[in-house]
Amino acid sequence: MKQPERVPIVPKDFNYKHFLEHLNTEQFRRVFELNDSKYYYYDKWKYLAEEWRLDPQQLWAGIKMARIGQKSLTISRLPGFKFKISNPAVIQEYLHAFDMNLGGNLQGDAVIPSEDRDRYLISSLMEEAIASSQLEGAATTRKVAREMLENNRKPRNHSEQMILNNYEAMKWIVAHKNEPFTPERIKALQAIITKDTLHGEPPGSFRTTDDFNVVDVQNGSILYTPPVAGQLEELMTALCSFANDEQKLSFFLHPITKGIIVHFLLGYIHPFPDGNGRTARTLFYWYLLKHEYWLIEYMSVSKIILHSKAQYAKAYLYTEQDDNDLTYFIIYNLKCIARALDELKDYIQRKTAEKQNALTLLRHTNFNERQIILLQELMQDPTLFFTVPQVQNKFGVSNQTARNDLNGLTAAGIFEERRTGHRIRFLPRSGFMKKLKGK
Repeated sequence: MKQPERVPIVPKDFNYKHFLEHLNTEQFRRVFELNDSKYYYYDKWKYLAEEWRLDPQQLWAGIKMARIGQKSLTISRLPGFKFKISNPAVIQEYLHAFDMNLGGNLQGDAVIPSEDRDRYLISSLMEEAIASSQLEGAATTRKVAREMLENNRKPRNHSEQMILNNYEAMKWIVAHKNEPFTPERIKALQAIITKDTLHGEPPGSFRTTDDFNVVDVQNGSILYTPPVAGQLEELMTALCSFANDEQKLSFFLHPITKGIIVHFLLGYIHPFPDGNGRTARTLFYWYLLKHEYWLIEYMSVSKIILHSKAQYAKAYLYTEQDDNDLTYFIIYNLKCIARALDELKDYIQRKTAEKQNALTLLRHTNFNERQIILLQELMQDPTLFFTVPQVQNKFGVSNQTARNDLNGLTAAGIFEERRTGHRIRFLPRSGFMKKLKGK
């Protein structure tokens, strides 16, 4: 990744009024419109300055003056922990949309049918665990990873262990969502995330040396040097105080914005020798669940980030290199949440249509809803097979219920059993579709 150019220093004698007078009408309008709707970093303004035949440093100085109303947020008295936040229209629009969609008690079955919630929740936690681990280098496919999680199969390698750990961490925060943040709880969360993957310092402990840097994986250059180890206890206590809403702010900070800042801070403090990114993204979920944005459980934000890794890294760098302006990181994450919400809606719509088609085909059968869903998946991919643990985990039911479902489909002539060692697989019989259509 090409490291973004550092922003120029605004001269103390910069004459903002004089600068505005030298803009033509269209440039004047675009400066304020783009600052409100795009909130560009310096590199984009520099490009526009060349297009508009303006001095880039003069234009940037004008932009910084236009942002003079930024709020100041101090997390700790230690150097480097005073931040700036703007509230452009683009942020307000996203937050309003999320307030209408992600929380409250009015959504009911309009978003996720009640009978499908448990299944969708299990699926979404798996997707988030896989994507968040892949962001940190887990080298495996989504299909193989899901097969491992659904079948309770032991991890075969480091990458699969990362994914299993992340899945357990996501389940942990759902179970502990109402508990306050503490350094010890965050250590416990990181211990789950890094179980059996570390070499050196034990899981669940802060780093004790200062030889940690965030580097560019492509060229090895240092992108960021985190605080020294001796400051970690104080900084993590400050982060928890902020996350628990114990700090009295002089302005309102929207909970979703605050959750994103918690995400940023864990990565910025970088308290652990490994697993900081995965822990940071999990803390974001934890914070939003604590504040009753319940639909976030069903969304994989990391899946969106995975497809824009360079922009994710730049969002951190833009903030760090422009006077700790958190607005860049906030806008990037709001965009990812919006895309994750759109993907969830599309997924539910598609699965609901598939379910209705399967129900139509199987309306004269005695199969239960879980069996119909299995048959629906089989009709889409006849190479699939199922196991009892897989069905158990897929639907969140008991081992015996899952076994009864598969035995019922076997008795109906749809599946046949195949034993491999101690494992029993249920595979579709040849011509199962004719059997279904004939019922």
